[in-house]
Order: sequence, then C-alpha cells, then structure tokens
Amino acid sequence: ILRASHDAMRRAVAGLAVTPAYVLADGRDVPQGLCCPGKAVIKGDARSVSIAAASIIAKVTRDRMMTRAHLVFPAYGFANHVGYGTAQHRAGIEAHGPCSLHRMSFRPLKKDELSET
Repeated sequence: ILRASHDAMRRAVAGLAVTPAYVLADGRDVPQGLCCPGKAVIKGDARSVSIAAASIIAKVTRDRMMTRAHLVFPAYGFANHVGYGTAQHRAGIEAHGPCSLHRMSFRPLKKDELSET
C-alpha cells in the first residue's frame, strides 16, 4: 500500500495547476520523483494543520465515494462501513463474493502462495 500511496502522491502533485514549492508527506518517507522538495512528517495529521486538513478532505471524499458505491453494490453495505474491514463488510463478501471495487491484493481476498499449491 505504501507504493500505491507514493504513486498517488506523485500523480497528485504532478497534476496541480501550479507547481508547489514544497510538499509535506504524512509518514516516514517522501515519495521519490516529486517535482519539488519535500519533508516527511511522522504523525503529520497531529503536527501540521495542512496535513490534518488534507486528511479530513481525503476521508470525507472516500466516505462520499463509498456512499455512491453503495448505490451500485447495495448488498455490501458500503455506506455503513465505508470500506473498513468490519463484520458487515466481511459478511457481504462471504455472501456475494467480491465485487469490482474490492482489492484482491488484501486479505481475506488475497490468495496465499502456500494455499494455492
């Protein structure tokens, strides 16, 4: 997931209308290949108002996306658990199998290399 997060950050920064002078990254690492310098801020949402605001925007956006996903896939209860691995979410997968939104690289959907033999 770290690689996906770094890829997303690189694309987001590259897609800005104005090239930023500096980037704050929540966590231990600054993604390689950014168009500007940056600093990693561990527990950034508690130490930086900018990171905290970005975190809130990201969570609200994700929740809204999951609410819309619920309209397409109501059997999974996305509007309630918003993608977290709750008992309701796991029960929906058990009853209906994964849908196109489920990430097959995460457990319980990820196939263990040992179990495939």
